[in-house]
Amino acid sequence: MCGRYYVDDETARAMEALLRGLQGKIRRGSMAAVGRMAAGDVHPSEAAPVLWGEGGAVRCGWQRWGFPGFQGKRVIFNARSESAMEKPLFRDSILHRRIAVPAAGFYEWNSRREKSRFYKKGCPLLLMAGCSRQYEDGAHFVILTTAANGSMKPVHERMPLILEWDEAAKWVLDDAGVKEILGKIPCLLERESDYEQLSLF
Repeated sequence: MCGRYYVDDETARAMEALLRGLQGKIRRGSMAAVGRMAAGDVHPSEAAPVLWGEGGAVRCGWQRWGFPGFQGKRVIFNARSESAMEKPLFRDSILHRRIAVPAAGFYEWNSRREKSRFYKKGCPLLLMAGCSRQYEDGAHFVILTTAANGSMKPVHERMPLILEWDEAAKWVLDDAGVKEILGKIPCLLERESDYEQLSLF
């Protein structure tokens, strides 16, 4: 599960570096969208920058996190990568409107409601796989989750599907590579937990 993530002062600079590396694959105006990023936590229902494919190029722009819930229920902000293709709500989005969500890291809570922060060591940018859907008020996205790897299991059984930098363009542009990425095991992450640090004293 991923119910909150964060960006910091390094995230926008890392995004700019990633987009510059794409060279001719970047859509005009994307750098301006990155420039609007501000440090802080991102919650479901809020707008946030994402990457998506358009006309054979990668574009960066803002979308709202979470598909509207049915009959007034809370927004749907995650989708299971293992079963998303089987569900009408997500299938078309996975096939045609895949996105990558930039973050510095994300938070997760254990069964005792103790919070941990997860991030990639030595890397200021995590890219989480997702998909989007158009609604009356614009595009909304969900983050794909998968089974927890070894770094995540002590806290939660699910985690975001993490993309490597060199997978981001393939994920948003290449329909043929979807199945492979949906089945991947994310990289190991670092974890910081305030409650564990306090327990040392």
